[in-house]
Amino acid sequence: MSNNQRSISAEVRLSKGGPIKITGNVILAKFDGTPIPVPEGDVYICACGRSKKKPFCDGSHKQVVMERPLL
Repeated sequence: MSNNQRSISAEVRLSKGGPIKITGNVILAKFDGTPIPVPEGDVYICACGRSKKKPFCDGSHKQVVMERPLL
């Protein structure tokens, strides 16, 4: 079964100060529709904008959280 024919079923979880976690079968594409290869298993999408591996998370959010002032 090709990527375009596979069943798409995923759970998306948002986390405060962290990445977006996607579990399940998902197809990611760029703005122009070009597919983005997705690794096997859970996928973590950058939500802070600092990842060097966009759209995937590389842990840069941890630095962003540390820079925030404590309330």
